[in-house]
Amino acid sequence: MQKGILGLLLTPDSQRLWSVAEVERETGEQLATADALASLHAVGLIHRCGEFVFATRAAFCMDRMSL
Repeated sequence: MQKGILGLLLTPDSQRLWSVAEVERETGEQLATADALASLHAVGLIHRCGEFVFATRAAFCMDRMSL
């Protein structure tokens, strides 16, 4: 779930703020999404701003290096 959500947030067309509700709709899994977002935030791959999330600079750099 973490990899899928991070991939969603790193999509070039989606480099924007995502509401948690939008991410939940995309995954179809409310509890698993909440757990994955908490884990991604804890390791510094996403920022949280209230009910919004977005990928960190570190996540974008990591994504570019894996190409």
